Amino acid sequence: MKIRAVFNRDGGTFRTTDMETYGRAVEEAFHAAGHSIEIAIVPAEGIIPALETACRRGDLDAIIAGGGDGTISAAAGVAWRSGMPLGIIPAGTMNLFARSLKLPLDIWKVPEVLAKGTIIDGDIGSADGRAFVNQFTMGLHARLVRYRNAYHFASRIGKIGASTRAAVGVVLNPPDFEIEFDADGHREVRHVSHISVSNNHFGHATLMYADNVTAGHLGFYTAPPLTSAGVIKLAFDILRGRFRASPLITEMSALAVDLHFPKVDRKINCVIDGELLPIAQRDVSLRIHPGELKLLVGTGSGDLPVPGYSSTQI
Repeated sequence: MKIRAVFNRDGGTFRTTDMETYGRAVEEAFHAAGHSIEIAIVPAEGIIPALETACRRGDLDAIIAGGGDGTISAAAGVAWRSGMPLGIIPAGTMNLFARSLKLPLDIWKVPEVLAKGTIIDGDIGSADGRAFVNQFTMGLHARLVRYRNAYHFASRIGKIGASTRAAVGVVLNPPDFEIEFDADGHREVRHVSHISVSNNHFGHATLMYADNVTAGHLGFYTAPPLTSAGVIKLAFDILRGRFRASPLITEMSALAVDLHFPKVDRKINCVIDGELLPIAQRDVSLRIHPGELKLLVGTGSGDLPVPGYSSTQI
């Protein structure tokens, strides 16, 4: 295979990595497995243009993106639209999609796994056409990210501190809003404090990510209006890995979820794969696209390929 790898030099672990040495290590791993690979190390603003340029080439068999969850989500959108197989090197803080794909979280170990890997047909979600690999959220999580972004931080420790202060702010001021939704024809009106729509159902780990990205559905989760005590209880359930089992969470499965906000009288936000974004209108359409994201994964990735999904050894 001929592969183009694009690494975000500003992303997470890569900021403190000797990228020339790392690039040589990646080349060695892929050359040893019989592949040809090109390495590009670019700043954050150059990631999307570099990936789009690679996907327009006719001589490549796959692309690899390296960086944090935001980089990986953006790369997945580019790969999905182009049909190009995508491998990922997790260099962020949470690395949620890498966890879903059961890849090593050590940037020095994952190249060898990918070089000996296989290509599968995975799922990807979209919110009004914008791709997401982990989740779309509103309410508690969006408020947490908005509060956190208001603080200045320049390190992982600083981010943790900002997140802690933001969490206290959310506990003291939890959101409460009305939604109308249609989930595969089931229509309902609810008052909620939180909405999550995930690319396949979350597993049962403390960090919320799917255990399988080939199951072909959205996970749709809502929490009712919560008091400060209710937010603390839900946070405790999440920390115990019991988000889905929490009595505060209602869970559904769907191929399509349409949200409508009948009483919007101010700016509202959502979070898509960790990025805070404004919602410019009262409606959001969420979809699952089964098997439309070609993914380069390790051969020991457990239950990823399922009947009805193809896999190809590289």
